[in-house]
Amino acid sequence: MSRQLLLLRHAKSDWETDAATDFDRPLAARGKYDAPRIGAWMRHEGLRPDQVLSSPAKRALQTARAAAKEAGVAKGAISLDGDLYAAALEHLLAALGRCRKKARTVLMVGHNPGLEDLLRYLGGQTTPTTPDGKLLPTATVARLAMPDDWTQLLPGCGKVLSITRPADLPA
Repeated sequence: MSRQLLLLRHAKSDWETDAATDFDRPLAARGKYDAPRIGAWMRHEGLRPDQVLSSPAKRALQTARAAAKEAGVAKGAISLDGDLYAAALEHLLAALGRCRKKARTVLMVGHNPGLEDLLRYLGGQTTPTTPDGKLLPTATVARLAMPDDWTQLLPGCGKVLSITRPADLPA
């Protein structure tokens, strides 16, 4: 397995906003702090995505931009994919199937419960359990080793290498 997938749940959103819809909710102050920290962690770990897929929801796009910038990825490298907003597993798999064949490391920024479902599907037996029952809290990134073909993603085909939460990072 020479490819990697980074699943990043959007950072903490602002529930006390005047946004007209859930789709338009922006990041909260904590989210604006955590998203770039996760990107800096990716850079420190040598994880520079070749392709970034983001839900077009405001909080997800803000997270993708902040994390990608800190990871050393150009802002223009982020592709918006409407299938990532409130997506079911099959939509997330379809989005991965549309990744560029040459993409070695893909960052997908989206929402729960879809991202957790995708992580469990791909990670199979290597998906850890967490004491608090939250696999991907906000601004958490899961790193998986993946097979060589983005279009052939069968249950358990990936291997969970790490799950990193903002709380795990130094202040």
